[in-house]
Amino acid sequence: MPFDIVNDPNGFPRVLLSEPGGSSAEVLLYDGRVVSWKNEHGEELLFRSSKAIGKSPNVIKGGISVCFPQFGNLGLLEQHGYASNRLWSLDNCPLHLAPADNLSSVDLIFKPSGRHLKILPHSFELRLHISLGPSKLTLIPCVRNTDKKSLSFTFALRNYLSVSDISEVRVEGLETLDYLDNLLHRERFTEQADAITFDSEVDRIYLSTPANIAIIDHEKKRTFVLRKEGLPDAVVWNPWDKTAKALPDFRDEDYKIMLSVDSAAFEKPIVLKPSEEWRGCQELCSVSSSYCSGQLDPLKVLYGFS
Repeated sequence: MPFDIVNDPNGFPRVLLSEPGGSSAEVLLYDGRVVSWKNEHGEELLFRSSKAIGKSPNVIKGGISVCFPQFGNLGLLEQHGYASNRLWSLDNCPLHLAPADNLSSVDLIFKPSGRHLKILPHSFELRLHISLGPSKLTLIPCVRNTDKKSLSFTFALRNYLSVSDISEVRVEGLETLDYLDNLLHRERFTEQADAITFDSEVDRIYLSTPANIAIIDHEKKRTFVLRKEGLPDAVVWNPWDKTAKALPDFRDEDYKIMLSVDSAAFEKPIVLKPSEEWRGCQELCSVSSSYCSGQLDPLKVLYGFS
């Protein structure tokens, strides 16, 4: 299905995706960020801080953003690299993907400019395929090394999810795994809980995670199912009250209605030789669920039997 491009009130172009079932998505060309994903009832599934809305697109906090060629602050680049704060283009040579019926999609590309090459003297092509289906949003990133020397990078898709109340949310699929705690200088621990729940700040990088992760929102009776390939790690973050108050692009109470669960390649950087290509995939699904009604068995969601 075709897409539309409109300018928002501040003059920044956005790609509008829609599908026959009624769900929709909006993608900001400035940084390849998905800024909205609504289900067939018009409910917003992604968090975006209202305090971050301004005249400059790079002040947006939320949605789904691309962190490349560096995730976090381990490296010479700015936090999470520079791909998320630059203008992308529509891709005239998109990825060769099997056609899917009733899916609305767009293909974007980012190439470093002269200024970027001064920061990181390396040429590459970063492509992003975004497709929308009924209750499903798929992102397929692809990096091609167009330089004469090897390219090493870390990568993440930052997913800011909208939740009813963070104290009513649990994350399943990461139990028994090792994680690096960013609040304790990335010290390594093993997850002991049956599920991740929230009563204080959490900022962890889970390592060698399974393909499926479930984010269960009891109050909204909704579960996000995160399926991923080529992105072995997962980041779970909620700033809680003190850190939220210190963030310039967050309102004090925003932490209560958001949770970031990211697909990442962090522990082992990806290395591409000249002309080599890497491709990942992330699929986010929204599923009606309720433990009380028995509508959802979380094990079936995690292991694909639903």
